[in-house]
Amino acid sequence: MLFINTAFAEQTSIKVGPKVGDKAPALTVIDAKKSVVNIADLTAEKGLIVLFFRSADWCPFCKRHLIEFNEYADKFKALGYGVAAISYDSTDILNGFSKAQQLTYPLLSDQAAATVKAYGILNKDYQMGDDNYGIPYPGIVIINPAGNIDHKYFFEGYRKRVKFIDLYQQLSTAK
Repeated sequence: MLFINTAFAEQTSIKVGPKVGDKAPALTVIDAKKSVVNIADLTAEKGLIVLFFRSADWCPFCKRHLIEFNEYADKFKALGYGVAAISYDSTDILNGFSKAQQLTYPLLSDQAAATVKAYGILNKDYQMGDDNYGIPYPGIVIINPAGNIDHKYFFEGYRKRVKFIDLYQQLSTAK
């Protein structure tokens, strides 16, 4: 899948994470019920959109982005994509935010930052022992049904984010 529209062209993605076309690393995450979840559990007919975010607890930019993602979640699902979001937050924090905001997609807890590390998107500004150790660079990956990365986009700062209206337009016109 090739993206050439403004969802990604307006801002420069940093060069982190797996390469487009590579097999997606496994997820080491748990859901609201503290059950292990994998890529196959989440993937729909056309694939899976995974949003990596810093925190649903203390990051106001993340909270707003998660709410915006929710506004498009059903649209992405109607296009044939599974949707999920991953953070280092505990399941209690994620459950509280999800219920308060009535999210229609799962928020998944990355245990010991294993998924963030496997994807190569661990924010290097924080070291082991720091309160914020384990946060990713914010961004998305789109994994196709075969389990390969079709697209990725990550930001160094916390203010820049993928615009879901543009992503939706890209995906709705992709062949």
